[in-house]
Amino acid sequence: MELKKIRNRNFEKYNSIGREEIDAAQRVLETGVLSAFVGAWGDGFSGGQQVQEMEYEFAKFFGVKHAVAVNSWTSGLIAAVGAMGLEVGDEIIVSTWTMSATATAILHWGLIPVFADIDKGTYCIDPDSARSLITKRTKAIISVDIFGQSSNQEELQAICREYDLKWISDSAQSPNATRKGVRLGTLSDIGGISLNYHKHIHCGEGGVIFTNDDDFALRMRLIRNHGEVVLRDMPEDQMPSSTSHILGYNFRLGEVEAAIAREQLKKLENLTQRRSLIAEKLTLGLNGLKGLVLPTIDKGNSHVFYMYPLNLDLSQLGVEREQVCAALEESGLFPLERGYENLHLLPIYRQLDAYGSSKFPWSLNDSFDLRNYQRGSCPVAEKLNEHTLFLMPLCAYELTDEDVDDVVSIFHHVWEVFGWKN
Repeated sequence: MELKKIRNRNFEKYNSIGREEIDAAQRVLETGVLSAFVGAWGDGFSGGQQVQEMEYEFAKFFGVKHAVAVNSWTSGLIAAVGAMGLEVGDEIIVSTWTMSATATAILHWGLIPVFADIDKGTYCIDPDSARSLITKRTKAIISVDIFGQSSNQEELQAICREYDLKWISDSAQSPNATRKGVRLGTLSDIGGISLNYHKHIHCGEGGVIFTNDDDFALRMRLIRNHGEVVLRDMPEDQMPSSTSHILGYNFRLGEVEAAIAREQLKKLENLTQRRSLIAEKLTLGLNGLKGLVLPTIDKGNSHVFYMYPLNLDLSQLGVEREQVCAALEESGLFPLERGYENLHLLPIYRQLDAYGSSKFPWSLNDSFDLRNYQRGSCPVAEKLNEHTLFLMPLCAYELTDEDVDDVVSIFHHVWEVFGWKN
């Protein structure tokens, strides 16, 4: 039996932007005020009407005291790490499976990323791996709620309390996902989500940082908006606890983007619910296929499926991952992602040259174990990335029920061609 094209038409690309966002952007354009930020203490320090109302609405929806809008989640991570005021050469433990910015935000402040392995079921940071990496220079953990569900928050919180560590949660891919009924990004010292164009909701580029800590919130707002100048004119009784690490940037979100984000927030629950329903239908249709390990949802979690991860038991199939993915794509499936990340093996960490030949910031920490950047230090992530895991990017496509049926039919066809069906 030979492969055949089960589906001949393209899958429609996902688009969460509608008339509401167009009208909101138009209203802002008509005012002529596309940004109202001023890099000085006073009315313009916190931005314009749209930014401030966006922050209020996101804080209310996510149940936090402070929401800080930024022009990207990368900027949000930089501001979050900077707000903690750590010393150069200190270490922050982070998952090796995350977008590169989660780790480079650490390097940005002269701190050292230490990469933890992942849980083979959820693909989030493995708390046991994180615990094993703690040293006297460890000051924080950044967990990543990857693909759409929470990391093990209880274990991470316990570790941070035991060792007096700060905790940042990167929920870029998991807006509106919950852990025991609480939205992600809100239980840690600092958390947040991305509003990048290929997420569940977006405003083109953007992000929102969450915290319940007044001082962290102020420091992040200073970093967002040229804080080193702003400090000059701040009243003494409104100053942050420390002025260190207040290197101000232009991480400011514009009024048009904020207006769009406000409309997108209204749609978030419906949009994430649709991704979850698509995933449920996929799981039902793919269940029982030989050698195909379907996504698992950790106890207490909801999952919004930015990605639909699939793992292969190659010992049962007798072929390599590339053959499986190529056959699925040849039969009409949209492009699949092979593996995800092994940040600890990137050249910037293998060569320690983030800031040139000085090997800064590693040169300031004699106790850092360079084996953390070698192959074998994160074996679960390495095997999954290089050999067995592939991803269906659910947030890239609209996926009607008929589309999902086609996806399931393509899998069953490939499994039948390879002789894997019972």
